[in-house]
Amino acid sequence: MKNKKLNSLMASPYILWSIAFIIIPLIMVFYYGLTDKDGAFTLENITAITAPEHIKALSIALLLSLISTVICLLLAYPLAMILANMKGNQDKLIVLIFILPMWMNFLLRTLAWQTLLEKSGVINQVLEFLHLPALEIINTPYAIILGMVYNFLPFMILPIYNVLCKIDPNVINAAKDLGANNFMTFIKITLPLSIPGIISGITMVFVPALTTFIISNLLGGSKILLIGNVIEQEFLQANNWHLGSGLSMVLMIFIVISMIVTAIFDKDGEGSAL
Repeated sequence: MKNKKLNSLMASPYILWSIAFIIIPLIMVFYYGLTDKDGAFTLENITAITAPEHIKALSIALLLSLISTVICLLLAYPLAMILANMKGNQDKLIVLIFILPMWMNFLLRTLAWQTLLEKSGVINQVLEFLHLPALEIINTPYAIILGMVYNFLPFMILPIYNVLCKIDPNVINAAKDLGANNFMTFIKITLPLSIPGIISGITMVFVPALTTFIISNLLGGSKILLIGNVIEQEFLQANNWHLGSGLSMVLMIFIVISMIVTAIFDKDGEGSAL
């Protein structure tokens, strides 16, 4: 009984935090999304996603998020395998190097890339010094993808690395003893066992990439509107919380789908944390 009371007492700060910063904001989003300016129930804020400009913004966001997720996966998986096969504490040091940028503010990291990529930025100054053509990708989809990959790559590496570290080396050795080469061992053993980490990594990259607006604002020069930018504008510029909330509810559908997929493929939470 005392343990239960102690556990309840220790959990109370988390419960209060969840109520204040998760439950109440969600209630507000649902309220504004399902009502008009007069407070009457309506679905117009949600069906507004079918407007041509909103469909375009959502389509571009989905495309860029998908491309960024695929690039992150292609980069992260080999690196995670290298880290998982390292001996001693070398892997922990390299993982720390990847995590270090995450300690810096997300906005500052993106601003740094804006400084690097702009026409008179550091990269173009170096290229000019070397008498090479200037790199003109700022304010283009390529710059947005670069920003997404840079900011979200650690979220792909960590869950895959976590799962690969948990694979029993004896399983790999047994496959090789039975005559499987490195490729077949990877296809039949390593890859299937790492599926939970892959799914978790895809979710952790795709969802924030889909909903981001800071990266497209700074690296896209506000010329390329993603659905996150449209929602931001509805809240901050148009002061239309109802439409902004309705569009946000549409994005929640993608979040719920990703959570369901993660729950199916990662039932034990193997790819969720180190």
